[in-house]
Amino acid sequence: MKLKQLIRLSVALPAISLVACQMVGPNYFRPKQALPAIYQEAQAADAAEALSNQWWTLYNDEVLNDLIAKASKNNTDLKIAVARIEEADGYMREVGAALFPLVNLDSSANRFRVTELGAVPMINGMSPTRSNFNVRLGTTFELDFWGKLRRAQESAKAQALASRFAKDTVDLSLKSLVTGDYLLLRSLEAQIEISKANMKSREDSLALTQRRLEGGVSSALDVYQAEVAYNSLNAQLADLTRQRAIIEHQLAVLTGDLDLKVAAGDIQSLPIPPVPPVGMPSTLLEARPDVRQAEQNLIAANAKIGVAKAALFPTISLTAGLGGESKDLGDVLKSAARIWNGGLSLNLPVFDSGRLSSKVDQASAGQKQLLGSYERAVQNAFTEVNDALVNVRQNTEREAALNASQASASKALEIANNRYKSGYTGYLEVLDAQRVFNDASLAYVQSRQARLTSTVELFKALGGGWVAAEVK
Repeated sequence: MKLKQLIRLSVALPAISLVACQMVGPNYFRPKQALPAIYQEAQAADAAEALSNQWWTLYNDEVLNDLIAKASKNNTDLKIAVARIEEADGYMREVGAALFPLVNLDSSANRFRVTELGAVPMINGMSPTRSNFNVRLGTTFELDFWGKLRRAQESAKAQALASRFAKDTVDLSLKSLVTGDYLLLRSLEAQIEISKANMKSREDSLALTQRRLEGGVSSALDVYQAEVAYNSLNAQLADLTRQRAIIEHQLAVLTGDLDLKVAAGDIQSLPIPPVPPVGMPSTLLEARPDVRQAEQNLIAANAKIGVAKAALFPTISLTAGLGGESKDLGDVLKSAARIWNGGLSLNLPVFDSGRLSSKVDQASAGQKQLLGSYERAVQNAFTEVNDALVNVRQNTEREAALNASQASASKALEIANNRYKSGYTGYLEVLDAQRVFNDASLAYVQSRQARLTSTVELFKALGGGWVAAEVK
């Protein structure tokens, strides 16, 4: 066989193996899920605004936007996820390189001495000490007749995509956690301000009872009860301050800014994002990165079955080499020193005690496990969206009820104070009214936070947002 023919054959055979040969193993088809077409908990919308992946900007808070930006840049979990993407990309390139010939340059220089007393007599005048120089380009290539290399590439590509969706999942969870902690921080600040205002009220009440005691109008019991109420509220204020500091420290870790100091803000100034439209399709869950990650893991496992099955068939490889060999270094590239070789090799497993077939069974079992994981991810996503929709709706109603309760408690406290000052009732009624007003005020702020947090949970459950139907 001439060298040109060998070169042509080495180019043609890989192309034939990739184009004409059928890959063994199952092709991937997305599993069908028996899910309702729409989310039943979606209610009528008062806005048709389409949400983007930057859902946190809907709260119109520059401090929150800055915290999200810092977390996206500095968070260690995100850095780890990015490194995993780089690792998966490297593996994908490694696997993909197997589809192309491997070309090596080999060279050697040897000096050796042969025996003068061997079975083959030496020619007179020939020196027993000799040199040998060799330079050679060699290639080896596995012909992918059964699709083993292409299935491996398909699996590696799916794993690389899965690593990207895993990073997106970490990113979405991180932004949800930062936003949730920020809302809690603002809620605690509002509760601290309420406690301070109530402490001022109870301080005034304590001073009033002391004056009435000095004037002989009331007993020392009123003073002691006022002191208990004042000190209890002071303890409540200390605990709220402690909680705010801890949440601020948590935000510092999430954003990678350990010196973080969050300026005071007002939770009441944060707007409520628009609610989802009626008939929101359940197919939106496909946008969730964890669902997409689960599907890519399933695709990778499905392709590994083909890799395992292809190992049951013969492995056919092409080898070729071209170079030069001479006793003098200066002659190694001359035409007379040229050497070449080419050939095909076939390796067929004949008896392995079921080792290769057991690998097919393992790959099939792994695919079944990831199929179950994918189905569970879809079902959990659907449930989480419906749960979040319920939380948004019910927390909205709860906030309205607690707002009315706070207004009533304020009026009751005013009446109780006036009745006590006029001598129509004892101080116990004032204490009870103060307690009710304090609890109602805190409950209202907490309900506001719960309503805002439920919208964060909805964004997270939807994978970052939804596309609302156009309103004409």
